Amino acid sequence: MSQTEVFSSAAAAAPHMFAAEAGRDVFIQGGNALEAMLAMAATIAVAYPHMNGLGGDGFWLIREPRGKTRAIEACGFAGEKATISAYRKLEFDAIPARGPHAALTVPGAVGGWLLAHELSRSMGGRLPLADLFANAIKHAREGLPTSASEARTRPRDSHDLAKATGFAQTYFVDGDYPKVGAVRKFSALAGTLEHLASAGLADFHRGDIAREIAHDLDKIGSPVTREDLRRYQAQWRPPLNLVLRGRALHNVPPPTQGLASLIILGIFERLGVKRADSFEHIHGLIEATKQAFAVRDDFITDYDRLKGDPDDFLTPAALDRMAAAVSMTRAAPFPLPPSNGDTVWMGCVDKDGLAVSYIQSVYWEYGSGCVLPRTGLLMQNRGLAFSLDPKSLNPLEPGRRPFHTLNPAMAVFDDGRVMPYGAMGGDGQPQTQAQVFSRYMFGQGLAEALDAPRFALGRTWGAASSLLALENRFDPSLVRALENAGHDLVVNPAPYADVFGHAGGLIRHARDGRIEAAHDPRSDGGAAGV
Repeated sequence: MSQTEVFSSAAAAAPHMFAAEAGRDVFIQGGNALEAMLAMAATIAVAYPHMNGLGGDGFWLIREPRGKTRAIEACGFAGEKATISAYRKLEFDAIPARGPHAALTVPGAVGGWLLAHELSRSMGGRLPLADLFANAIKHAREGLPTSASEARTRPRDSHDLAKATGFAQTYFVDGDYPKVGAVRKFSALAGTLEHLASAGLADFHRGDIAREIAHDLDKIGSPVTREDLRRYQAQWRPPLNLVLRGRALHNVPPPTQGLASLIILGIFERLGVKRADSFEHIHGLIEATKQAFAVRDDFITDYDRLKGDPDDFLTPAALDRMAAAVSMTRAAPFPLPPSNGDTVWMGCVDKDGLAVSYIQSVYWEYGSGCVLPRTGLLMQNRGLAFSLDPKSLNPLEPGRRPFHTLNPAMAVFDDGRVMPYGAMGGDGQPQTQAQVFSRYMFGQGLAEALDAPRFALGRTWGAASSLLALENRFDPSLVRALENAGHDLVVNPAPYADVFGHAGGLIRHARDGRIEAAHDPRSDGGAAGV
């Protein structure tokens, strides 16, 4: 079981301890939470390559000490050569999961780093990028041991993944996926981070690094071009907000599923559940998830192509209607399509109360699998979220942003507590967030809420139908009650399986400034601070 750490002034939580320690080191040097998260984002890109990297996307949720909440969308769009007709001519019936044609969106994460760094500087941050990236560069240059999470990961389409450009040469040890503790060096990635620290983060999309990225993408046959990189910019977005009794909840807007995360909690508030880990608690969250995912799958698309206002789904009347559709005795049908994804969530809070909730990802394990030799970049496969059907909600077209599972969360309580929290796990992210947050609201401590058994609703492990998966630590009587209510479920034999997500959170108390912080026992991380 993870432990809640308590720090007097500043803290960071991450799924790998090297990342949490990188954030702590920034705090020791007098840096703020944005600077700490930049150090963490660079370090986790080296330490957890199966889940994230500079070739992926990211989303930031930032709460300033005076109460303003901001969101950064660092989501890359489809390249100019990524057209439905081009993929049809290649005889694809769907977007491929691996290889150069899967690497079809601009990597956006570093564009988000740029906006966060600019905001940090405007708030007094003065640490140079060379200091912020020092831990990441050291680990990439000198090598670091393979994490337990990566070693136990068995990627989907592993045969195609192994054939992707540069993959085996970069990540394999002795001709196979690495075992726990196997040391690898990432020299090209170290060089990229060193160059960005010197030339500035804008160089990634419009400078020498962009030229090298574009050269390698063209060579392998990706539809992303130098002009796509030049055109890309991360965006400031208005966050989504939901006010409930005693607290305000924040998340990021489309193209992420942050709306679904808030809908779940808004519906659950209305179900009148009184006790944690009761049938009503777990069943209520499952049924709220079904309602939220119905909205998500019918509405969420590129922010600039939305056919309505996401806030309309968060009004009291809309949430009342969805809650009224929930039966507290019977399970509703659930035709959810599969959506797999691997991600990292990290959070930090500094001495002034600046709080950051951040998610960074390459989508599937190792993304497209394509590693660009000149920069060491692992390209994401987020373009899998597009459809080759032009009439779909998210059709493939140049310049369009894909649907995203990523959604960092934040809660602000009426008593002044601030809680950045979040999870990895594709479709599981809103569900994991709701389970952790609701347990905290029922009085469980942060570490206890993170440790508690979880469910995951959706198609898993190649099952032919959508199932409700449960960790095997649930009370057997609760499992029977769920079955009797009509839930089609399976109990996972592993007590702390990765499929149920890696979550984390921090809570800053306004009265004395102390910060509670913890990360998931299912991950390789924890908390560090001062």
